[in-house]
Amino acid sequence: MPDAARLFIESSTPRASLALLRGSSVVREEAFTGDRSHNALLFAPLQRALACLAAGENLAAVVIGTGPGSYSGTRVGIAAGQGVALVHGCPAVGLCSLLAVPAAGKGRVIAIGDARRGSAWRAVIEDGLLIREPELCSAGELETEIREAGDVSLFSLESVQKLGLSPEIAERILLEHPDAVRLAGVWLRLSTAEIARLSALPPQPVYLRPPHITEAKGGHPLLRK
Repeated sequence: MPDAARLFIESSTPRASLALLRGSSVVREEAFTGDRSHNALLFAPLQRALACLAAGENLAAVVIGTGPGSYSGTRVGIAAGQGVALVHGCPAVGLCSLLAVPAAGKGRVIAIGDARRGSAWRAVIEDGLLIREPELCSAGELETEIREAGDVSLFSLESVQKLGLSPEIAERILLEHPDAVRLAGVWLRLSTAEIARLSALPPQPVYLRPPHITEAKGGHPLLRK
């Protein structure tokens, strides 16, 4: 029996990519730069990847990077992955995109980012496992935590220049990007129990803040009885 085919989608940063693997072998991979236009650029590479499947062959899973990162890019990747999974009758599974960068597999590392609105975020990864989920903090708190952590490695998915970190810390930050093949590598290293746990959860973007909800004003048609 041939190894199962799985599709991996990573679109949480402007450098998006997807990969089709059969077992641990890469059948096809393709990257593209989309920034805010992933919705226009994802589907041609997706079609080319799916065309590599044998006639009548179904995917065993679709695995999607969930960020943190571009909210629109991540949502496009999740929506496309869920659509493909629905057609193929397989699970659509979310994995944190921070695990799919080179630095994530090198001991203990801190991932940091600019959360806008004057705040930052950080997450802790150890030996390829997310041991502390992305959390909001101030730039001052972030710098204090980094200093207390000693010579731990640091990386970010984008420039954090606007956070105003001290030069000696700023120069330690590696700028890295997740990709679909590394996302596949993370998946292949997961235990059977962890795969089952993740497969039972609907994929959704990593939210650094609760979704903003604006209450309808008085007199809105939806409020009328």
